[in-house]
Amino acid sequence: MRTKLSTFNFELDESLIAAYPSDQRDESRLLVVDRATGKIEHKVFKDLINYFDDGDSFIFNNTKVFPARMYGMKEKTGAKIEVFLLRELNKEARLWDVLVDPARKIRVGNKLYFADTEGNDVLVAEVVDNTTSRGRTIRFFYEGTDEEFRTTLHKLGQTPIPKYIQTIRDEKEPKPIDKERYQTIYAKEIGAVAAPTAGLHFSRELMKRLEIKGISFAEITLHIGLGTFRNIEVEDLSKHKMDAEYYHIVEAEAEKVNKAIKAHRRVCAVGTTSMRSIESAVSATNMLKESEGWTNLFIYPPYDFNIANSMITNFHLPKSSLLIMVCAFGGHDLIMEAYEIAVKEKYRFYSYGDAMLIL
Repeated sequence: MRTKLSTFNFELDESLIAAYPSDQRDESRLLVVDRATGKIEHKVFKDLINYFDDGDSFIFNNTKVFPARMYGMKEKTGAKIEVFLLRELNKEARLWDVLVDPARKIRVGNKLYFADTEGNDVLVAEVVDNTTSRGRTIRFFYEGTDEEFRTTLHKLGQTPIPKYIQTIRDEKEPKPIDKERYQTIYAKEIGAVAAPTAGLHFSRELMKRLEIKGISFAEITLHIGLGTFRNIEVEDLSKHKMDAEYYHIVEAEAEKVNKAIKAHRRVCAVGTTSMRSIESAVSATNMLKESEGWTNLFIYPPYDFNIANSMITNFHLPKSSLLIMVCAFGGHDLIMEAYEIAVKEKYRFYSYGDAMLIL
């Protein structure tokens, strides 16, 4: 039984971690892995159309990344504080769960001031609780409507590209390109603090070509939190607890998937977040059902998948929950072999990296 964290380790040179997206969304590289034959092929992402046909179904996570990283100043001292918005706790009270950095400077009762590019204070927040070592609950003070408040947050916030990208680039601020490219072209439902990265490779042209071929698109929503990327601290995977993330699947979208299942067609989960959502909403007859709530499902081998029989995913970091799920789906030995090849062939890893199609 592959339930030990150490069995999901591999050597990854930092130079393979992508700092920028590919020039064109659908022209990143694609490693195709066939579970039935063990065959591994090197393709370009837009070639995936050749592996799907009329009646097949793709499942997309339509979550939309909001500009969650804000910079404020602490009252009296004027110290610069990074505030990372995690999730809204109470809309009326404007209460939010956040991470603060540096955390040691931020205590309950402190006020934070957020200014626009001209330096005018436009938003004030008060720290009302400690949640974790870096976590705080803050209350924003704002007189306007909810719509105006959200517009203000969006103006003050930055695209929350992962910190490691800023480190590799040796830059503090995201680039203009990140606003467009750290978002899928089908993003609709605002609520994620990280992009569903497998979907970043889909271009409008590729989507149109898939549609013309008769492939159905089912949209689900899972708002990605930072817990997805949290390090696993235990060797025994059965003891790891995932952070809960909100998901929503409506009946009409579930029916598109079920139609493909009943016709014995290919059902492709685009990304690990789509896979987590659908595996959290399985009916007694092994169909996808309408569902809404919070999922903390952690998928690790051995695991019987119920809905999708293929998946698209990026290349993940060693010992991550994402790699572990991919190994549960593709088979530990085959996926680890594919990763070995990907490293050797210098595929690009992580959020802006290349993709893998598992059949």
